[in-house]
Amino acid sequence: MKYLIYILLLMPVLVPAQIVERSRDTIQHEYYIVEGDTIHKDAIGLNEVMIFQKLKFKTRKEHLRYLILKRKTIKVYPYAKLAADRLMELNQRLSTMKRKRKKRRYTKIVQRYIEDEFAAELKKLTHTEGQILVKLIHRQTGETTYQLIKNLRSGWNAFWYNNTAGLFKISLKREFNPEHVEEDFLIEDILQREFQSGRLERQEPAVKFDYFNLVEAWNNKKQTDAPTN
Repeated sequence: MKYLIYILLLMPVLVPAQIVERSRDTIQHEYYIVEGDTIHKDAIGLNEVMIFQKLKFKTRKEHLRYLILKRKTIKVYPYAKLAADRLMELNQRLSTMKRKRKKRRYTKIVQRYIEDEFAAELKKLTHTEGQILVKLIHRQTGETTYQLIKNLRSGWNAFWYNNTAGLFKISLKREFNPEHVEEDFLIEDILQREFQSGRLERQEPAVKFDYFNLVEAWNNKKQTDAPTN
């Protein structure tokens, strides 16, 4: 898992009951516009909630695969979120520095800090957990792990890290693609349910998609693929 540790060292999709626009008037009173009617915030208290469809599985084996994927996704998501947070912090801090030497010194400080705090845990990840983490890093940052290493180090390092990962059937170039890859859609479904329950802390993805469009598309695909009598 060295290549995944390295990238960490470097650096609501919601459904309200009605379509609601929130704004402020000229005297700084916050209000909602609901279907053309203006209502001051003090007069209405809406908790935005997401309504999920009940999960259905054709077989016990399919259900078991989902539960395993859920456990692994919940385990690695915090590391992907950390990668996005650290990358943002690193880029913001580096943008204020003019000297390359100072930038390199600060980057090394961040590396040592993350290594002391998280390296031991990352080494415990299985290969499948590592591949899920690669996907989620792309979800949270908008860049593949390969691209992040290449940008922060060099193309040569990225090439060798990717080759090493390939020995364990893990691609650092793998993207998060819930529109076309069923496992990625299931990962997104798991995340949304865990965000809603409060078990995971929500972080908006850098990769843009609409969760409910995904649900509809995959349901339609299942109906189309279902055998007919």
